[in-house]
Amino acid sequence: MALQLHLSGPIQYRWRAAYELGQASLAVSYHRMLKGPLRPTWTWFLEVSTEALRRHLHVVFDIENVKWARQYLDCFTIFYPEMPKVTVTSVEQNTFRGDWFLPSQLDPDRILLYFHGGGYSFYPKAYTNFIAQVATATKSRTFALDYRLSPEHQFPAQLEDALACYRWLLAIGCSPERIVFAGDSAGGHLALSSLLSLRECGLPMPALVIALSPATDFASHYPSLRVNQAFDWIEESMLVHWASWFCDDAQRCDRRITLLQADLREWPPIYIQAGEVEILSDSIRAFADHARAQGADVVLESWRDMNHVFQMFAPEVSQSVEALRRLGEVLDLRLGTKRSTETVSNIH
Repeated sequence: MALQLHLSGPIQYRWRAAYELGQASLAVSYHRMLKGPLRPTWTWFLEVSTEALRRHLHVVFDIENVKWARQYLDCFTIFYPEMPKVTVTSVEQNTFRGDWFLPSQLDPDRILLYFHGGGYSFYPKAYTNFIAQVATATKSRTFALDYRLSPEHQFPAQLEDALACYRWLLAIGCSPERIVFAGDSAGGHLALSSLLSLRECGLPMPALVIALSPATDFASHYPSLRVNQAFDWIEESMLVHWASWFCDDAQRCDRRITLLQADLREWPPIYIQAGEVEILSDSIRAFADHARAQGADVVLESWRDMNHVFQMFAPEVSQSVEALRRLGEVLDLRLGTKRSTETVSNIH
């Protein structure tokens, strides 16, 4: 499967992105030549991708204007032309917007409501490729919510958008028994915290929640934040920055933000994938333990040597490919299978 790198946007951003990628490639190649891979199972591609993403984000946070920072983040994307065809259709409603992702083979009765990551502040163009892969792996009609971003829109704006989108799905005839909430990183946090708002509003719960490397706690006392820093592409300082944009300090005690303070009883099943060497691993494990203690049906799969949202490295990294395949297995187990190759047109 041929990987293509695309550079776009202002010329100074394209040059900087290309420079950082080149520096990452050289640094990783030199280190591997002298000392071998940083982690036992890491390929050259995974190691370069991790270093390049970290450098890319360093530049992003050096740009004071968040709109310019988003523009820089979008200047570098990866595209897989041989990826199974996915039809993308935009939706604009009064209270939210987003996109349908329809893979060529799907179960027309299976809906995945997907919340993207990005620290609640960014929605890079590169997510189009990743969400398409998730939709393909799960064979689901996937709606990716383009929720409002911080710092322009702070908590609970994102929750409001999620609830508006879910109400719309119910209004157009989607059964909650066939809807799955899913998200990565901050989007995983949104998928989980939305359940608290659904309960408060008296809305039916979805059939399942899938969280990929979810943020669960805004505290900074977890050892993995520092122990795993050398292996991850996000850093503790970035988390602090995102959190300050997302909400005020006084709001941190809100159970919809700090999920370890939430009542998780009578929640739908939760399936979590996390990397063993990501900086959020301890907080994710703490959330899973908290949920189990309250009787929630939680499955946490920790993947050896993998870092934050490692699924996005598919199809170049075998563990990422396997993790996406597991998503399809989990949906088949929870929702059953009813595969079809017919295009679903009544979705708007």
